[in-house]
Amino acid sequence: MDPRELPSVDALRDAVGPDFPRVPAPLVVDACRAAIDEAREEVLAGGTADPLRSANARLEDIDASRPRGVINATGVLLHTNLGRAPMHHGAIAAYAGRARAAGNVEIDIRTGRRASRDAYLSTVLRAVTGADDGFAVTNNAGALLLSLASVAGDGGRVAVSRGELIEIGGSFRLPELMRASGASLVEVGTTNRTRVADFVRVAADVRAILKVHPSNYRIDGFQEEASVDDLVRVATDHGIPFIHDVGSGLVDARAPWLGDAPRDWLAHEPGVRQSIDAGSDLVLFSGDKLLGGPQAGVIVGTAEAVERARRHPVARAVRLDGGTIAALGATLERYLSNQVLTLPFWRLAAMPVEEIQTRADVVTEGLSQTSIVDGESIPGAGSVPGRTIPTRLIRIDGDEDAIWSALARDEEHAVIGIRRDAAVHLDLRSVLPEDDHRVRDALVRVIG
Repeated sequence: MDPRELPSVDALRDAVGPDFPRVPAPLVVDACRAAIDEAREEVLAGGTADPLRSANARLEDIDASRPRGVINATGVLLHTNLGRAPMHHGAIAAYAGRARAAGNVEIDIRTGRRASRDAYLSTVLRAVTGADDGFAVTNNAGALLLSLASVAGDGGRVAVSRGELIEIGGSFRLPELMRASGASLVEVGTTNRTRVADFVRVAADVRAILKVHPSNYRIDGFQEEASVDDLVRVATDHGIPFIHDVGSGLVDARAPWLGDAPRDWLAHEPGVRQSIDAGSDLVLFSGDKLLGGPQAGVIVGTAEAVERARRHPVARAVRLDGGTIAALGATLERYLSNQVLTLPFWRLAAMPVEEIQTRADVVTEGLSQTSIVDGESIPGAGSVPGRTIPTRLIRIDGDEDAIWSALARDEEHAVIGIRRDAAVHLDLRSVLPEDDHRVRDALVRVIG
């Protein structure tokens, strides 16, 4: 091919643009120009080129990455790749109210004077967790970074069990985060066994003791760890703070809002209230996991420790926007009004298997290639690792890759399922009941 035979940018744009109506026109032009430049280099190097295919591939990448809503039918209730906890409609309304207009983010509407953006959130967090004070930042990694910086950011040493040197999402590791905070790591014990005596031996030479709830794994068999009560006692005896990163944000380990519903899947998950009651100075947890709210990292604890974190310069770098503060506050209000089961995560997690079966029957009525089979849902996002919740799965037989892709790329209702045992499976436990008709519509379009 002669380079002069390559299409112009306008011609290529006219050829591919109509297939990508959601991609802004300037991005279509950029993709076409890049495809032509790449083709020219290939031709000059003696090869062959297909700028039309290249432009299509580039635009498919752009279109697929545009933020859009999907239906999570994977059975992973808190799917990190799909946004974790869906928010309560009250939290959504609270966020939208701050997003579309001015709000009292940092103003006292009685006097017109500046006020703290943490005022209401702190009040609600005290009531929900039993802590002296609290506020929130961008995510739990930010909460840990800030907490460490506030107690040992000038090179101070912090003791952590070797069995808790976790790696969190995105390949970020606890030792690296500690270095970024300015704190110095002191490893205690062994991977599978760490005793109170191990912490006692180093307590006089550290600024704080940190306990981190393992994410996405658990250690079974020959295992031992120091309890929160024991570590609080060691920290108190040595006049240093105890920081407890409980991770998933289970407010109360007893989960009283579940009533008679099964709760064995929550076994061994630490509760925020229990850690506060034990005497932890700082307790950290995520907002978009078991709490059931927006992405945030919540810090609660003693008045002195929380205020020290709030006043640290890092707090400004990781502070929350007004909309997320409003949404988090609205989520916490559900706990205060005994309406936890109205939060989408808890509503779905507590749903009886019989109700999942009924929903699946309605969704698949009259559809070929489908059957209902037993399955297990997963809480997800590093919460209660290894635990599952019984469910029913919609099994769709056929070309699993083709069916999965067709459902995921559905123009009206993208449905994300799971490929397993040479079939596609959809778990309605991770689907809001009001979206069941959308799942059926997508199935009708894909398999008839």
